[in-house]
Amino acid sequence: MQIHLRYFASVREALATGAETLSTSATTLAQLRDELIARGGVYAQVLARGRAVRMALDQEMSGEDAVLRDGCEVAFFPPVTGG
Repeated sequence: MQIHLRYFASVREALATGAETLSTSATTLAQLRDELIARGGVYAQVLARGRAVRMALDQEMSGEDAVLRDGCEVAFFPPVTGG
């Protein structure tokens, strides 16, 4: 399936890209994150387990058990604080 990835803030800066389209066999956000970590390098550093990374599926904050579908949009970003 094809999905659209968007990266924000420090994640975007580290990966040096704001978006990409990916062909994946992942069915959940957890599997997708693991697939990206397996790329190694900066992906493994930025998205590593234990790092605080938030995810949204089709512009809705989602947990790692959220189910992906063809054509969906997944966003990765660091936690944010407000004031």
